[in-house]
This record gives sequence, C-alpha cells and structure tokens, in this order.
Amino acid sequence: MSETNEDLSTLNFEDALKRLEEIVRKLESGDVPLDQSIALYSEGEKLRGLCQQRLEAAQAKIEKITLDRDGKPQATAPFDAD
Repeated sequence: MSETNEDLSTLNFEDALKRLEEIVRKLESGDVPLDQSIALYSEGEKLRGLCQQRLEAAQAKIEKITLDRDGKPQATAPFDAD
C-alpha cells in the first residue's frame, strides 16, 4: 500500500499525482480505519511536496521567447509568472 521515501522520489509527476488522487478518494470515502488513514495522510503529504517540487522545477525551466520589432524570435528570457 504505502511507498517508501525512496520509491516516492522515483515517481514522475503524473504518477505521483495519480497516487495522491487515489489517497484522497480513499480518505474521503470514510471507509479507511484510523491507523490506515494516518498512514495514507502522511504518504499524501509527501506526494504533495514531491508534486510541488516537480512543478517548481518545471516552471524554472520554462523560458519565454522575446521578439524583435518584426515579430521574429530574438532571444529567450526566464519565465515570469507574475
């Protein structure tokens, strides 16, 4: 059921998000015993952190293309979400 920290770090974003969604569904169902709910919540927190790290890393890699007066690509600059 639960993955170790090492196993979690090998998950890609999509798989981590899928597992997190699965955990949320189980917890929301109310059919999980208390001890298992605590373990699932803990795993979910680790997965949430992992997904957040992966998103931040992806955002840092995104660059925007700057155009010259003619609309032709001129250079790239770091992406600024603001």
